[in-house]
Amino acid sequence: MRATELTLAEQATLTAGRDLWSTQPVERLGVPSAVLTDGPHGVRMRRSTDELELGDAVPATCFPTASALAATWNLALLEQVGVALGEEASAQQVSVLLGPGANIKRTPVCGRNFEYFSEDPLLSSALAAAWISGVQSTGVAASLKHFAANNQESRRYSIDTLVDERALREIYLASFERAVVEARPATVMAAYNQVNGVHASEHRELLTTILRDEWGFDGLVVSDWGAVFDRALAVAAGCDLQMPGFDGQGDAGVVAAVQAGRLAGAALEASAERMLRLIEATAGAREPGHPYDVDAHHALARRASAEGTVLLKNDGGLLPLAPSARVAVVGEFATVPRYQGAGSSLMNPHRVDDAFTAISALVGADRVTYAAGYLRNRDEVQPALLDMARAEARDADVVLAFVGLPEAYETEGVDRAHLRLPDSHDALVRALVEVNPNVVVVLSNGAPVEMPWVAQVPAVVEAYLGGQAGGGAVADVLFGVAEPGGRLAETFPRRWSDNPVSALPTGPRQVEYRESLYVGYRYYDSVAAEVLFPFGHGLGYTTFGYAGLDLGPAQVDDGAELRVTVTVTVTNTGDRAGSEVVQLYVHDVESSVFRPEQELKAFAKVWLAPGESQAVTLDLDRRAFAVWDRQQHGWTVEPGRFEIRVGSSSRDIRARAVLEVASAGVELPPDRPALAPYRDLSMSRGFDRAAFQVLYGSPLPDNVAERRGQYTMDTPLAAMRQSLVARALVQVLRRAATKIVGSDEDGPMALLVDRVVHEMPLRVLPMLSQGKVGSPVATALLAVANGRPLAGAAKVLAALRPLPGRQRAGG
Repeated sequence: MRATELTLAEQATLTAGRDLWSTQPVERLGVPSAVLTDGPHGVRMRRSTDELELGDAVPATCFPTASALAATWNLALLEQVGVALGEEASAQQVSVLLGPGANIKRTPVCGRNFEYFSEDPLLSSALAAAWISGVQSTGVAASLKHFAANNQESRRYSIDTLVDERALREIYLASFERAVVEARPATVMAAYNQVNGVHASEHRELLTTILRDEWGFDGLVVSDWGAVFDRALAVAAGCDLQMPGFDGQGDAGVVAAVQAGRLAGAALEASAERMLRLIEATAGAREPGHPYDVDAHHALARRASAEGTVLLKNDGGLLPLAPSARVAVVGEFATVPRYQGAGSSLMNPHRVDDAFTAISALVGADRVTYAAGYLRNRDEVQPALLDMARAEARDADVVLAFVGLPEAYETEGVDRAHLRLPDSHDALVRALVEVNPNVVVVLSNGAPVEMPWVAQVPAVVEAYLGGQAGGGAVADVLFGVAEPGGRLAETFPRRWSDNPVSALPTGPRQVEYRESLYVGYRYYDSVAAEVLFPFGHGLGYTTFGYAGLDLGPAQVDDGAELRVTVTVTVTNTGDRAGSEVVQLYVHDVESSVFRPEQELKAFAKVWLAPGESQAVTLDLDRRAFAVWDRQQHGWTVEPGRFEIRVGSSSRDIRARAVLEVASAGVELPPDRPALAPYRDLSMSRGFDRAAFQVLYGSPLPDNVAERRGQYTMDTPLAAMRQSLVARALVQVLRRAATKIVGSDEDGPMALLVDRVVHEMPLRVLPMLSQGKVGSPVATALLAVANGRPLAGAAKVLAALRPLPGRQRAGG
């Protein structure tokens, strides 16, 4: 079927959802509704598509979160997980699985980092591509998100991300590019935030010029939930589907926009055409009768969790433990695990393994003791629990201390204020080392944490959020049934203040990416800063040697496409089989423009038996050496010397070689003198605003909070405290939202609801009110909040119509 067979009204119908989780059908022509649902690490299918409840989900396999999957550095494994997710989506007749999240981890405190892969764009995009390929091989569509430059949860619905063109291209867009070009996701999700002054859902340069025209994306762009306020503007920019929708509300406005010439009919037709293609491509997923093997998926989740477990420290070879060891298991996370993130990805798993039970099964219940050590959802130190923990630890051969971040510490919608663990968790580790030198700390968290006790413990295991099988997986790793196959996909700084972004403002209206390219290890390595654990780091139960680094001759074809083959021989020098992640970094010896000290440009994971050697080949293309040239508006390779560095982390380089790239007749204009702080970071003074404005290339807007009379549709309700209307809305919406997540006032979802309501701008009100307050009424409320009640009343009267009743359930 083609969009030309649809009436104008039917085309408009296809550009918004029917309800919260399904699209509108066109019954005249037999076009069915399609279901979209959350799914970065598991299918969260609601029992009803017209309800927003986050806990009312059909049971499904909870796989490790993205931070754990990224630590595997294993593209084949990511594809297998994607296949399993697609199978489970098909079983629930889901057409679109909302994932993966390819946003860069600009800072370690983003509350949603557990749902993102990496601070490095090459690694992030490669992992996302593998995940997408797996999902879409089952006939289910993936939705690559959140496009683009969406890297904080603070004021997430409206924050304006100000980012210079090089950083946007080389870091933030590059994290999506390979996934789009190679894996061809069926959909891409437009983010909430603004990018350089334009909402992502209305950003024609992002959604059409770059995504479609440059990268060749031919799928459907869907909005994040509530990100569209003016559907005509969104469709004109290239955003095809507004989610959610409310049974046709707003369709007439889209038709009117076409008739008035505000929206080109061809743009609407193109969006409808893309929606029809998506419906057709996912027809098989909507057919009943797609069973899956629950036990096999649980086993896959356990294997993935083990391979994503990172052995950060192992002094004296304390790990793996002998099965005969007398073990004290301490910490409530060992019995009531933290295994997934909080927010829209919250899963209802088939079952959940806990580490204590799994360890007892491995070594025998008579050789394992347990003490809680802390109260799971309390920060305060409990002296009596510490005393009991000391008593159990004193006579054990080894103590396994399970600590980490409770759900309330990291959740969608709320950024962390620091990297510290709860006081009760740190106190437990300190208490244990007082009575036993053999303490192994096992961490459960979705992002980096501080470790003030790290020098006092011989072993630290980063288990991340390992999904429903994470407890069994960590037991396998601790006792050598599986190796710790993980390597960090993000830097662990010693403290939050070591990150340059910690000193930069994150609002109130804009966030300025003054650090530009210096994200994660690109900054730490450039300034030779001491870190807790570097990017790419991870130990195993064996060792590896590197030798024979060879650079094949650089090849340039007639189109100036540069290709280089790098080969290095890796040998397992230990007495156990194991895996190694070979990482290749490129250093520009002398550049006309500022560049980080080194950048990851290729990697490969290999598995070797004791004594076995393998020649590992890594291919570099032109982009591995290129920078984004703003003047030429394209990728440019400057001739000169590049050092190829190969090793097992960004701080553990094992072999180096220099490559000479000949001139191709292209000159790169040197940096302006005002950008000297970006070349010499000792001059950066915390990346000051003056140098960033030169780099940004346009005047920076005043970054001050709005005052009454200046409120916009992007002003959070919390910033409208001077308005009685806003204060009343907060109370009404808080009560309504609490019904969505239940009555646990101290739980992480209650924290999310409170932050969502306070940070919600009026442009999101139609979504949070489930369509009961439309865009015209929201606009009228803005006039009232700004002290213009008569104008607001007039708008309300003009917009009033019978409120919709309860939306019908989707099929």
